[in-house]
Amino acid sequence: MTILTIAFPVQAALPAAEALAGTAISVARPLLGFSVLAALLVMFKPLLVGLLRAALLVVKPRRTLEERNARRTMKGVLMLNRLARDYEGTQPALAAELRAIAARGN
Repeated sequence: MTILTIAFPVQAALPAAEALAGTAISVARPLLGFSVLAALLVMFKPLLVGLLRAALLVVKPRRTLEERNARRTMKGVLMLNRLARDYEGTQPALAAELRAIAARGN
């Protein structure tokens, strides 16, 4: 028998070791769960992105080609009118020409 056996018996060390193991398991269990969840999200990311896009199309459908062209034309007309207002004081001829171009855009 050594001095360590007398000073630190195995029976006295077991409760402390069990408490440490229980704490380690209670910390590791949520980490393991989060890692499994992260792995599933990475694995099924294309499927999840597709489902989210489909849900977005159900809520907000894509505009038709005519609607998109009309919106683009309207933005151009508004931009030309804005430029015409900016040049009104310094270059009235350019402002009039910009307004004429904007009027043809409708």
